[in-house]
Amino acid sequence: MTKENQKINNQNIFKFQIYRDLIKRFFDFLFSIIAIIILAIPMITIAILIKKSSPNEPVLFKQTRIGKNNIPFTIYKFRTMVGTAPHQLSTEKFTHPEEYVTSLGQKLRRTSLDELPQLFNVIKGEMSIIGPRPLIPNETVVLKMRTELGANKVLPGITGLAQVNGRDDLIGTKKAQIDASYAQNVNILLDLIILMRTVVDVISGRGINGGKSKG
Repeated sequence: MTKENQKINNQNIFKFQIYRDLIKRFFDFLFSIIAIIILAIPMITIAILIKKSSPNEPVLFKQTRIGKNNIPFTIYKFRTMVGTAPHQLSTEKFTHPEEYVTSLGQKLRRTSLDELPQLFNVIKGEMSIIGPRPLIPNETVVLKMRTELGANKVLPGITGLAQVNGRDDLIGTKKAQIDASYAQNVNILLDLIILMRTVVDVISGRGINGGKSKG
């Protein structure tokens, strides 16, 4: 590699790091604050409906997930399952997830409204709006693959490249490969494309099973 090419490569790496570590974080924080203000009434309404449907259960579902550099954190979601559901297990591992997901929970999952509390994870710096979805600690095979491919070098996201390329229809190893591709190519254009495709997917319900059994 010539000195000129090395200089250009170093400049590109610097721009990549500036966007990933500074600019992206600024927009994540700003977007989350604005979104929480705009969505405050819908979020309060959802919380009331959840509490009304099951007064003895919590409104929020809290679960340990693996974040950037494999550091654990607590993720927040609106609760969509009954209290007897396995806590540290992803829904896709359930034999009959519909036995645990509430009727309100199915609606929240289909519209992805159950993910809204994660805006507070973004404000705390534990997540980004866009990035690989954070995994549960016992998903060891996929976590190892993510680590080997470098997908754990960026903050996990509320939505991501894997989510707009199949979401619930993808197997874990395929998600890891897609997540690694995102981590290696983070840029503002890619993030905007993912954001727009997420909106389309949520409206159409593409790739979302809403807690129902597959097949």
